Amino acid sequence: MKTVLRCLAVALLAALPAFSAQAQNWPSKPVRFIIPFPPGGPTDIMGRLAADILSRAYGQQFVPDNRGGAGGNIGSDLCSKAAPDGYTICMLTAAQGVSPGIYKKLPFDPVKDFAHVTLMAILPSMLTTHPSLPVKNVKDIIALAKSKPGQLSYASTGNGSSPHMLMELLKHLSKTDMVHIPYKGQAPAVVDQLSGQVQLAFNTAIGVMSHVQSGRLKPIAISTKERFPPMPELPTVAEGGLKDFDGSSWQGVVFPGGTPQDIVSKVHATLAKELTSPAGRETMLKRGGIASGNTPAEFAAFVKAEVAKWTQVAKAARIQVD
Repeated sequence: MKTVLRCLAVALLAALPAFSAQAQNWPSKPVRFIIPFPPGGPTDIMGRLAADILSRAYGQQFVPDNRGGAGGNIGSDLCSKAAPDGYTICMLTAAQGVSPGIYKKLPFDPVKDFAHVTLMAILPSMLTTHPSLPVKNVKDIIALAKSKPGQLSYASTGNGSSPHMLMELLKHLSKTDMVHIPYKGQAPAVVDQLSGQVQLAFNTAIGVMSHVQSGRLKPIAISTKERFPPMPELPTVAEGGLKDFDGSSWQGVVFPGGTPQDIVSKVHATLAKELTSPAGRETMLKRGGIASGNTPAEFAAFVKAEVAKWTQVAKAARIQVD
């Protein structure tokens, strides 16, 4: 028995240098970076930021690969089934925290099928309207929606996306009826809101701050319980009358499940160093996000909690996507 244990110990010790060498030699070629939404939206912005940080850190290109569709699920499914060799890395978003609660046959599990690296940022969403809509606050929107049931339309980045679920939560709490217009990403959704084809939407602040500052969109409220530091004058939805309202989008980085832990840890250390630095936090705030950089275990627990939260919201609002 002692001989067997001794042999196992020797084998494990012999394997350790190989694991360390794998992390030391990685990446030895370009890395594919899957972004599960089209160019121009918040996931694309955050994904390209992460890709740039990693490219500079390792001297290899992390090549953005936009694979939009199905509220981010097409790209996420592609990621979950990629080879776990460290040469595919991906963005995971709030939409994937919602998907298990609304899709009957989701082809991946956002908790079990990824090697979680870090939460990059919480992205408060801003409730905005087209300037022509005669409203100034949340109470005005609710009153207008009740006076015109089924006539106001709102844009989202797809069925089950964070903008969709935030508006469904608003509808549920305010007992109003508005028409959902889904898009393949925030960029095309904002284009139609700017033109007035849809009246309102929850958009991540990172994606619409420039339009708000230029006056092309009217800011109404922020989605989180706390006010947003770059726009402290903007009230929260809860302050506007829906006291139980709280929600935000988020962006994180993952590898396919089974990717060697030493590679996961290496990437986490690189991203966390950038995100937790004073300059990194300031840059993120300017882009509309609150930087995180939490540990892989903390990010995995966060995703699990998000799935539970939004599954309850979907059930209460009776949202189901075939």
